[in-house]
Amino acid sequence: MKKVVVVGAGQAGSSLVAKLRNEGFTGSITLIGEEHVPPYQRPPLSKKYLLGEMDLERLFLRPESFYSENGITLHLDEVVQSIDRSDKVVIAGGQPVAYDDLVLTTGSVPRRLPGAIGGELDGVYVVRDLKDVDAMAPEFRDGARVLIVGGGYIGLEAAAVAAKKGLKVTLVEMADRILQRVAAPETSDFFRNLHQSHGVDIREGVGLDRLTGDGHVSGAKLTDGSTLEVDFVIVGVGISPATALAEAAGIEIDNGIKTNEMGQTSDPHIWAAGDCASFPYKDGRLRLESVPNAIDQAECVAQNIMGAQIPYVPKPWFWSDQYDTKLQIAGLNTGYDRVITRPGEKDGAVSFWYYKDSTLLAVDAANDPRAYMIGKRLIEGGKSPAPDLVADPKTDLKALMKA
Repeated sequence: MKKVVVVGAGQAGSSLVAKLRNEGFTGSITLIGEEHVPPYQRPPLSKKYLLGEMDLERLFLRPESFYSENGITLHLDEVVQSIDRSDKVVIAGGQPVAYDDLVLTTGSVPRRLPGAIGGELDGVYVVRDLKDVDAMAPEFRDGARVLIVGGGYIGLEAAAVAAKKGLKVTLVEMADRILQRVAAPETSDFFRNLHQSHGVDIREGVGLDRLTGDGHVSGAKLTDGSTLEVDFVIVGVGISPATALAEAAGIEIDNGIKTNEMGQTSDPHIWAAGDCASFPYKDGRLRLESVPNAIDQAECVAQNIMGAQIPYVPKPWFWSDQYDTKLQIAGLNTGYDRVITRPGEKDGAVSFWYYKDSTLLAVDAANDPRAYMIGKRLIEGGKSPAPDLVADPKTDLKALMKA
């Protein structure tokens, strides 16, 4: 009987084991996770869960009973120490688990502040897993002072929750503007205005020099020489692919665990999917940090383990919830040279359309699901409407699908 072992019980791991059973795989499946709860959704952690609007069980991707009912052995609270490729076993919790095919869905790890600048003080948090959010939740008291380091989507989402709960929020971004790495100035402007309207003190072009405090953080010195008194700090300065296990096993790494278009690593019996994996894309390689990618790539790998030989072709899309604004993103904006701003039909709705020459690359849609859906279909269909048409509010977006 063929044995599949999956290391990493997150979105990708859960999707993969479910897909195997849905596709009729009859061999043994083992899913190993380091956390003490079954696979759960991460995006609501920094939003509805932290706000107290979603309880723990609603986070679960599937009821815990799903795994036993489908013949999937679920190991929780268990760390995989190593991979023995020659004997085809992983050592988990000190015990060997044999595999015919091994899948690494190890995800990513948050970047932390160095201890030399106060990163190890109590009251300094990252936002990645349930343990992180449960630890910081008691800090969210009305009137508390929080410093958020990093103006990417994680930092902005945390700022939104803190502001909604009545905290005094300061956010610092070392780059010239928030969202500089991932979005156009137009999108940055939209979210800067949104946060400032909710009382968030956004400081761009300003970094953190160091945190201060005796055991627990109590202050911060910024790179412009200013100082802040703080009650706690949230660090949102990006994530790195979790590759340590693969590296130790001698598996090739290239901006994550390097896979071919089928999801196989440099060892044909070992596969990878999700945040930890990079794959061929156009003329280079790509690693996507998103829930849709984790699901789609994992399901593709599941089919390929069963012999389908389907190349993974991503259809990138993302989202972010801040206050009452839902940002939906379709496509990848890398290399854009022009941005078209299109007002939405409702107050406050707007979309930003990224072009490279005459080719539509991506769409950022704020409270404008119609623009998002049409933009997504255009991009996936390889269609690029003329920028002047998109810019004209009189243009019926739906008609662009037929052009």
